[in-house]
Amino acid sequence: MTKDEHKEGIGGMANPRRYGIERVAYLLMRLSGLGLLAYFVAHIYETSNILRGQVGWDELLEMTSTTEGHIILSIVIGMCVFHTVNGIRVMLGHGGVGVGKPARPDYPYEPASQNYRHKIGIYSAIVLAAFAMMYGLAVLFGE
Repeated sequence: MTKDEHKEGIGGMANPRRYGIERVAYLLMRLSGLGLLAYFVAHIYETSNILRGQVGWDELLEMTSTTEGHIILSIVIGMCVFHTVNGIRVMLGHGGVGVGKPARPDYPYEPASQNYRHKIGIYSAIVLAAFAMMYGLAVLFGE
């Protein structure tokens, strides 16, 4: 172990080779939660613009009907799908579904909760989010 091994910063925290896909799912869950919170606040602001009348509503719709607006909406779709599917996986894991049997913690200890079932759930959440984003892009930009 080198002296600077633990000084990787945020890049080291998100390194999947060091911690595994579980850490990546944890990081994506937190980021998608913050992103959905930001979208929720922006959506409340957007919807409240109807109080300004037809002119205010049309101005805001013009702003969100741009290419950047469509890309942001597709990212929101992906965040929503990932957050939902991964949240269901976490809830099932907390309920004991797919966790496995407890075992004696001999070295090297491998937690039973981080088995292939949960890894399949993480990969499924990522794939479903990617498909949802592609579908959202196809709907927003397609004919």
